Amino acid sequence: MDRRIVTTLLPALLLAASSAAHAADCLPRVEGAWVRVTPVATPMMAGFGRIENRCAAPVAVTGAESLSFADVSLHETRDEGGVSRMREVAQLPIAPGKTAELKPGGLHLMLHRPYQPIAAGDRVVITLKLADGRSLPVTFEARQTAP
Repeated sequence: MDRRIVTTLLPALLLAASSAAHAADCLPRVEGAWVRVTPVATPMMAGFGRIENRCAAPVAVTGAESLSFADVSLHETRDEGGVSRMREVAQLPIAPGKTAELKPGGLHLMLHRPYQPIAAGDRVVITLKLADGRSLPVTFEARQTAP
């Protein structure tokens, strides 16, 4: 192979390989993560925050888990004919450069049966599961009201 072709193509190939590796390592970022606590202990709580996909490729949240709760699932509350209904969401896709907001009255994490009481100021880790098999542990602050 001509030496000029190798010296011309090699930097481009290395840059492409580096970019692909960086994209595979890129994880979304979660900001403002919080869990709503109530004055009375309940078997269900909800988790909120903004999931920002700053990566070049789309990502999808397909589930969640936590050592603090018996079950964690992604839900959405919708108004259907004047009635508020909640349903489980199988997947939350987030395009590159976009944000998904988990908020009261919309998308949120349902946190079932906490293993121990959770009070305002406590922190719990909830791990988001991504469609590509990766995991994203996120620390949520327990609060009575939104930050």
